[in-house]
Amino acid sequence: MTAGPAGSAPNALRPAGRVTRWSRTTLGDRIFALITTLCALAVPTLLAIVAVEVAVAAAPALRSTGLSFVTTSVWDPSRGQFGALGAAVGTIVTSVLAVLLAGPLALGVALFLTDFATERVRTVVGYLVDLLAAIPSIVYGLWGLFVLVPLLRTDVMPAIQALPFIGQWRLFQGPAYGTSLLAGALVLAIMILPYIAAVAREVLAAVPRAQREAALGLGATRWEMVRDAVLPWARPGIIGGVVLGLGRALGETMAVTMVVGNRHDLPSSLFAPGYTMASLIANEFSEASGDLHLSALMAVGALLLIVTVIANAIARLLVGRVAVPGVR
Repeated sequence: MTAGPAGSAPNALRPAGRVTRWSRTTLGDRIFALITTLCALAVPTLLAIVAVEVAVAAAPALRSTGLSFVTTSVWDPSRGQFGALGAAVGTIVTSVLAVLLAGPLALGVALFLTDFATERVRTVVGYLVDLLAAIPSIVYGLWGLFVLVPLLRTDVMPAIQALPFIGQWRLFQGPAYGTSLLAGALVLAIMILPYIAAVAREVLAAVPRAQREAALGLGATRWEMVRDAVLPWARPGIIGGVVLGLGRALGETMAVTMVVGNRHDLPSSLFAPGYTMASLIANEFSEASGDLHLSALMAVGALLLIVTVIANAIARLLVGRVAVPGVR
């Protein structure tokens, strides 16, 4: 028997036309890669479709109003005047203030659950915090309208205005109506707290236990361990949770609509009634009196989309700046 060329024996022993395990694996990998690629492309494709549709629908109003759409707060459909500046400012103010109020509280809850609470307390408190996310927004709106707004009007706002120095700030001037940007921000803060707390808790729980033990072994107190060993490692994830809460606040509609006051004027203080872009669309979309009015509401939606994209882009840049080297 003569030996063939080197490397030819395995091929000679392989039955012709037989599908090998290697070929099946390769085919499965290619199919899986194709499916995952299509799924990944579906997200930007849907975003592009939504952006194009909104832009096309908003074009007539933008051509009619021009730059005044984003520089004025006059909204009078009967005269064809549409200015969304007041709603844009109200959206940004309520969302940012809600994040400033909810962020530290959510981080404190997450730290307590991961580093200080016992197992039983962690289970109960964690369940209650997560339950906040399951409450419908209309329930938050009703609570804000019948409990929070009267409390602000009769107790909180007059007390703040009576303070020696803080009460003189422009942020707290004006009559105490109750329905205000402050009321909207407080309701939003409660609504986004479980989202930020859930993300922060998962990130803090992912910090290696050896990192905590090393800090304690070097003589650090519990607070020093959290400050120097845990928070720096978890900082990108915490900021990601804040971004998630901000996105939730920017798009919230019904709860804010019930307590913010729904006034188109540019707000002069946190105690003044205001408007948000989502609330404006929800209130007037079903009663749009003409094509131009409907187009103006679509333009408000386009503006809300732009603000959301910009906010998330800035947040992503912040995450990149503060990220721990080697951790993403």
